[in-house]
Amino acid sequence: MVSAITLAYLLAKTSSSKNLEYIPVLNIPREDFPLRTESTFFLKENRIPEDLLIFRDEIDLGALYEAGRLGLSLVDHNVLPRADSFMEDVVTEVIDHHVLERRPTRNCRVTAELVGSCTTLMTEKIICDAPHILDSQLASMLRGTIVLDCVNMTPAAGKVTPKDTEYVTILESRFPNLPPRGAVFDSLQNAKFDVSGLTTDQMLRKDLKALFSRDIKMAISAIYMDIEEFLRRKDLEKELQDFCQRHRYNIIIAMAIAFDSANEPRRQIAVYSQEGALRETVSKVLEEATTPSLELTLITSHYCSHVTAYSQGNTTASRKKVLPILKDFLKKRDNGESGSPPMQSFQDAEDYKGHCEFTNHNVEDNLESTEQFGDFGEQPDNQEICGGDGTKGKGYGAGCRRQMEDGLDEENSFPPTPMNSLVEGCPLDRGLPKLTAEAILERINRITVVDSEVNSTTGKQ
Repeated sequence: MVSAITLAYLLAKTSSSKNLEYIPVLNIPREDFPLRTESTFFLKENRIPEDLLIFRDEIDLGALYEAGRLGLSLVDHNVLPRADSFMEDVVTEVIDHHVLERRPTRNCRVTAELVGSCTTLMTEKIICDAPHILDSQLASMLRGTIVLDCVNMTPAAGKVTPKDTEYVTILESRFPNLPPRGAVFDSLQNAKFDVSGLTTDQMLRKDLKALFSRDIKMAISAIYMDIEEFLRRKDLEKELQDFCQRHRYNIIIAMAIAFDSANEPRRQIAVYSQEGALRETVSKVLEEATTPSLELTLITSHYCSHVTAYSQGNTTASRKKVLPILKDFLKKRDNGESGSPPMQSFQDAEDYKGHCEFTNHNVEDNLESTEQFGDFGEQPDNQEICGGDGTKGKGYGAGCRRQMEDGLDEENSFPPTPMNSLVEGCPLDRGLPKLTAEAILERINRITVVDSEVNSTTGKQ
């Protein structure tokens, strides 16, 4: 959320165009905002009123796209989910700290680096491009988010990198009146881990990512309490079953995280499924994982008959590091490389009521995350976006898009094959583009108009 807000602010303050509006879009429905307890707390602390925020269900990006008035910048995720893949040709910039899963094109400028926080990359961009816009409010938002994502800059948590430390130090040196790191981290941790009053459904959705394959729809939720305490919740078995039926998952992986008095993380994993064979298979995959090894020790539990729970010895293996293990398993299963045959397939993907997220912004991926125009939060965390209403939308030419440094060119007439298709499905699920003579003429005319605009802007003859 902070990355989307600060990128929109940077662009608005530095753009030379009077025809563009830069809008930070928080990639969750407004009704899910209260689930982001640390976000509601932090934005309020930094004097960002909730009524000024724009959520995904409050802006019709599809209509702006169809009208040719949309450009998208993705932050904290780098691939659009299936439901949004038709807008791929107006993604002009990506800033992300996850593994890059999109193909390079000349039309999209990509900043991707495996640092602890996407906000570190936003801080770097602001300091390099427009240091004059930094004030104490902006510095507080950037520094606080990095400190939270990097677990108070504690190396033992396995999140912080030298670049994260570098830019936190720069912000603190420029604004020495910022509150102590420890105080900021503690207040955010307390807000994030305050799940009192949340139902099981809300706890699972608070920080959720989902993976889809042919016959599996898997929820991976960060749980902010001891896993055994979670398993002791009243009527948990029924609530887990209801959650799966409501959101059409057939397996849940709950990754619990808590901190001891020295702020050292403690991690646990629970695997739930009514399908015993699936639960056993996924549990075995996690037990035998080597990249990384999770160092799992079975926890004996009598609270829920369809759960296998573990203590996780490798506390640096966050959800971001577990996701590739699960994605590889799903890929091999769909390709027939696993030991067990696929189960009965789900209904056609068009029947799904949610989309696959590879979220952000999700809470643990703010301890860690996530992936987004939907990576976790059923409408994720995701992953946040910065939408600019005013750039030319579909078919918009290279005049307003930045080239990749390697200069690779790529035809975008058809939706690209998604690099994370296991997560989000195929954009061709929508069917092949309908090309008519009128549509071709319209594209030619649009190219002519764009070329004219570019020439007049650059002074080329």
